[in-house]
Amino acid sequence: MIPNQLTVFFMTIYLLESLTIIVQSSLIVAVLSREWVQVKRLSPVDMILISLSVCHFCLQWSSVLHNFCSYFNPDDDLWYITTIWEFTNTLAFWLTSLLAVVYCVKVSSFTYAIFLWLRWRILRLVPRLLLGSLMISCVTIIVSALRVVFIKSQLISMMQLPGNNTETETLRTFLEKNYVHQLLATSFIPFLLFLTSTILLIASLCQHLRQIRHHDTGHSNFSMKAHATALRFLAFFLIFFTSYFLTIIISTTYNLTHKSYWFWASETIIYATVSIHLTSLMLSSPALKKVLKVSCCVPKLPEAPGTTRI
Repeated sequence: MIPNQLTVFFMTIYLLESLTIIVQSSLIVAVLSREWVQVKRLSPVDMILISLSVCHFCLQWSSVLHNFCSYFNPDDDLWYITTIWEFTNTLAFWLTSLLAVVYCVKVSSFTYAIFLWLRWRILRLVPRLLLGSLMISCVTIIVSALRVVFIKSQLISMMQLPGNNTETETLRTFLEKNYVHQLLATSFIPFLLFLTSTILLIASLCQHLRQIRHHDTGHSNFSMKAHATALRFLAFFLIFFTSYFLTIIISTTYNLTHKSYWFWASETIIYATVSIHLTSLMLSSPALKKVLKVSCCVPKLPEAPGTTRI
């Protein structure tokens, strides 16, 4: 089947985005690994960034292989690639939420007891939290693999029996809905954690910005610009990650086929947000900005009084 012009257009954009994400992920890992070798240490945030970049690298390759193999060879059994995609996608959600939590705890100026307790412990907890994210994703992949084995065994058994076409289609429909619910459950919890952390950080920066405006000095004007830029950066990040989550859920719910240009359009939107996300992370990292020689002004998120650099 020859794809129509719209399908070719979105496939091309999707492929270019995928190559961009692979290059971005590789660059982040290479730069931060080199810094790790030079200074003999790695900050907790850089640990998360390296883990997230490796995750996106594997996620993008699995997505490309699955999508193009499904398009050109729709009869092939690609459950192993689908399982890898589910694993890396779940892990990416947890790592992104972990990064948001770390920034929220270290940067926000809240004085609640839980924030004060976490502020002095969050950096030491990062390696354990990374291990926890990996373990949760492994549990998800085991459940997914068992689900695939169950689907194949049930469908093969029912297809061998005569006159069971209605029951087979009913089972297919049930399992597809079950898959959507599983994907929603595994993605919603880390997404909610990310959403809460980002909103709390935005609220804290807004509160601090009002305090700076109340004390209008030359230094406060510079601080106001830094805080205003940080707020725009966070709002931009929140919008695009939310779009990523919603687009995945919608495209999975409607079960778009690989032959449809709507499927490739949704893939284009999904991975455009991933590329923008990685770009924002690169611009917020001093080591990456130095290597890339980025001259645009994207200041670091201001730290709360009494906190250390993360």
